[in-house]
Amino acid sequence: MKNSSAFSLQSSAFSLNSNYLKLKAGYLFPEIARRVKEFSELHPDKAARLIRCGIGDVTEPLPASVREAMHKAVDEMGCRESFHGYGPEQGYDFLRQAIVENDYRARGITIEADEIFVSDGSKCDGGNILDILGSDNRMAVMDPVYPVYVDTNVMAGHTGPAREDGSYEGLLYLTCNPENDFVPALPQEKVSVIYLCYPNNPTGAVASREALTAWVEYARANRALILFDAAYEAYIQDPEIPHSIYEIPGARECAIEFRSFSKSGGFTGVRCAFTVVPKELMATTSQGDQRPLHPLWHRRFTTKFNGVSYITQRGAAALYSEQGKVEVQALIQHYMGNAAILREAVTAAGLTVYGGFNAPYLWIKGPAGESSWQTFDRMLHDKQIVVTPGSGFGRAGEGFFRMSSFNSREKILDAAKRLLKS
Repeated sequence: MKNSSAFSLQSSAFSLNSNYLKLKAGYLFPEIARRVKEFSELHPDKAARLIRCGIGDVTEPLPASVREAMHKAVDEMGCRESFHGYGPEQGYDFLRQAIVENDYRARGITIEADEIFVSDGSKCDGGNILDILGSDNRMAVMDPVYPVYVDTNVMAGHTGPAREDGSYEGLLYLTCNPENDFVPALPQEKVSVIYLCYPNNPTGAVASREALTAWVEYARANRALILFDAAYEAYIQDPEIPHSIYEIPGARECAIEFRSFSKSGGFTGVRCAFTVVPKELMATTSQGDQRPLHPLWHRRFTTKFNGVSYITQRGAAALYSEQGKVEVQALIQHYMGNAAILREAVTAAGLTVYGGFNAPYLWIKGPAGESSWQTFDRMLHDKQIVVTPGSGFGRAGEGFFRMSSFNSREKILDAAKRLLKS
């Protein structure tokens, strides 16, 4: 007699999330890293000359105020009386209150501390937020777009298969180009969830108060949700440009905001960010009832996350001290100074450049007849400068490439000289 339990075990192999099989090739930045690694191995003599203006990773040391606060926190962890184990998953009150007072109330925005959720990165939050959203939502993304917005929706099963051009069925792509100043027109069809990122990654564009007002009014009229990525808001130089979606009346009823300390405080290797979920933000159940999102995100957060370390949060809170604010501005002015140098060099080299005024990214129109990846390879092999191909951000990015100003002044000046020899 056959062993029925053994047969059952053999015939019921575990399955995988087949949505991952829809993902095209590799994620953009690992593919860049692969090409750079291959080039370095083939040309070790040129590898030492590489200047990385591709990925948006900071280069300057952590501010002194942050280091001092973290050292003090480490010392606290060495004493039983001041030791910190598990903390509140949503973040310590000292950091959440500092965020509220400095990032919101100082700008006349009403946000409560318990609407702040401290995390290890806005990239993570941007993907994790899908856990509390329904699978039947119609998603709209900007094009070009930060790849995480698209890929996490593919992983969650919110799209159909990939098309030949790399786009996905089921997503609505909102074209951003020089003609509309990289701020997309309102969709002619109804969508449920809209991803907006300003200052924009990758184009470096910003959205005016009027443009954001139109989006908030559209979302409220269509009972849609705006997922607003404001990771680069600290780089805004123009006083007329909003730093938060909540500067727009009615946004608390239709928007979630993501922010990060990575690019303002140099926390890319430290990891600390936060998400704002207003309590009056409502979503519709399958039965047609209205329910608040805040308790659902709270439940998701406290179930799947144990919180950012005490040491890290003390470092983040130090960014709001008087010394910390001065140091943050020094970092921003350093990177924006780099952006000005690159803009001048790229323009002198005969290329058209966008961005770089209110954001640390430059969005550059490549040479005529050359694809984004061809430009990437030529810059790598001929100039030893690493850029990001625009097509990696979507169909509308083809023919462009992105340069990051996150680097030392010495390397940026060197990159400028190489560009001028083009």
